[in-house]
Amino acid sequence: MKNFNFKMKKSIIFTAIFLMLLTTGVWAKTEPTPTSENLNQEQINALTNRIASRVAQLKLVERRGIIGKVTEVSNTNITITDPKGDTRFVDVDEFTKFSSPSSTKSSFGISDITKGEIIGILGLYNKESRRILARFVEVIRLPEIIHGYVSSIDLKNFSLTVTSETSTQDVDVETTTTTSSYNDSSKLARSGFSKLTEGENVVVIGLYDIKNKDRIIATKIIAFPNIPKNPKIKTFVKPSPSPTTTTPTPTTPISRKTSSY
Repeated sequence: MKNFNFKMKKSIIFTAIFLMLLTTGVWAKTEPTPTSENLNQEQINALTNRIASRVAQLKLVERRGIIGKVTEVSNTNITITDPKGDTRFVDVDEFTKFSSPSSTKSSFGISDITKGEIIGILGLYNKESRRILARFVEVIRLPEIIHGYVSSIDLKNFSLTVTSETSTQDVDVETTTTTSSYNDSSKLARSGFSKLTEGENVVVIGLYDIKNKDRIIATKIIAFPNIPKNPKIKTFVKPSPSPTTTTPTPTTPISRKTSSY
């Protein structure tokens, strides 16, 4: 009987403690946080509107890259024409970075961009204004391709002149230039500068010299020795020096004395 009473008392004590802990936890959960007390309805609405506006802006802006030819340039804007012929407007700011593979300047900026250059742009495109805020602007050097015939060869300076339908171009041949020949076997055979001949049909691929824009540094030359040159290309014949005519120096007749007998 005593054991039973002891167990009953013990059970009642544990039950009381449990109820006290449960009541304390409920009251702790129902206490308002300081943040919810400080924010009123007006502040909540303002915060909601700012978040909604920011989301709308992010939907209008996307990262995009474009390429084109410069038609106009100012201190803060660049206008280009893309490969489709469409006009694109580019904005620049203090965070825009510029680069050019042909520039030797330590600081290359928008003032170094010139009309007619090909540039690549990476930035933030706004769908509403249809303008792009540039983050990176790089001048792109596209290779030049000339199809013509070899009109002259300079073996001493490792250069040649190629005449096409529209112009005559000086070409420098470097140690890195690859020269090939297209023969009867319909395959490109490895060749060399010394094997090129005047009047030969060639295709030259290269880049304009940074120091001399009138010359092209060839990266690749393909010769077509068995294909006649384009008949539309006019042959420029170097005028041969006219023969010099020398006027004979008049000779004084030799007088002979006759002896008398």
